[in-house]
Amino acid sequence: MRIYLVLLSLALLQQEGRARPEAAGCKSPEALRVAEEALEQVNQDRTHGYILSLNRLYDISHTPDKQKGALLYKLVIDVLETKCHVISRKPWKQCEVRGIGNVPVYGKCQVSVHVDSEVKLQSYTCALREVSDRDMVRDCSHCPTADDVNDPDVRELANLSLQRFNKESRLGNHFRLENITKARSQLVFGPSYIVEFIIVETVCSKNTQPDAVKDCPPMDCQFAHRGFCVGSHMADDDLSEIRLPEGQKGNSSVEVECEIYEPQAAAAEEQAHAEAGHEHVGHQHNNHTHLHPHEHLHSATPTATAVSGARSSLGTVVNGMPVRSDPAARFCPSPRKHYVSSLIGDEGNFALVDFDWLGSKYPRY
Repeated sequence: MRIYLVLLSLALLQQEGRARPEAAGCKSPEALRVAEEALEQVNQDRTHGYILSLNRLYDISHTPDKQKGALLYKLVIDVLETKCHVISRKPWKQCEVRGIGNVPVYGKCQVSVHVDSEVKLQSYTCALREVSDRDMVRDCSHCPTADDVNDPDVRELANLSLQRFNKESRLGNHFRLENITKARSQLVFGPSYIVEFIIVETVCSKNTQPDAVKDCPPMDCQFAHRGFCVGSHMADDDLSEIRLPEGQKGNSSVEVECEIYEPQAAAAEEQAHAEAGHEHVGHQHNNHTHLHPHEHLHSATPTATAVSGARSSLGTVVNGMPVRSDPAARFCPSPRKHYVSSLIGDEGNFALVDFDWLGSKYPRY
């Protein structure tokens, strides 16, 4: 009987240890699993900006939630911005972190999650900061610096990039510019400009006359495709050499790459049909065939859902990186996952710079 009680006590202690990952602090595999799943749900909840990658778990705590029979975790996660926009819905582990050559953005997310058999996001607040041009130039003189997305030259490059995409695309309909998300420039052999932007499918087919394309309205439909594009141009002087009507001349020097994403509504409907055992024709890009064409009329006035994918959000993302206190939990923070590599100095000496490089400029990062 005594041996049985001892074994039972050991089993309970072992179970309690699994339920309290912060006993090993931020370095616990279970704590990191909770943080990774929590950040995945934060990214899935967001409708604007770029997917965030976990750099380290900075702090962790939990309290019992007796009403829901779970534990309520409070996490502080250091994050780095990736090159993937949130409309891609890619897992953050599949996205490349912005390095020193892409104007890094770093920050922290304070996240609340319920944990029982699953991790369930409750709320979050993220604060992000872009590395300043002054620090970029001082520490990496050849690296790009951020440009104003509202600059006329930036918008011109986005429009010309989109014109080239529409001309070369094999998709059934034209796309139009939805919004510009980032812009940067650097001096290589001459000025080099890069712009990142979101596009949305319009009601105009590829047979539409070129002079009418600019007036094509976006689809008022949950099945409208959206895409993320990166356009670039290297000029001898500035963008004035390619600022021509309709991009009829000069835009051969503009390069563009776009990823077009299948609408979530289409994927959900296709899955529903598959589960119901119904035969469907799928979603074809060339002629934009919907699963149920009669249910989706494309009007000239876009809705918020069709264009921006807006939906209820569990949190906010703000600009800025306030000073914070030291971690409260033991064995926190966890080791960083990412580093930034850069060519430093005129002699091209290679150096590996981790984000302590930022911490020296922004205390308590």
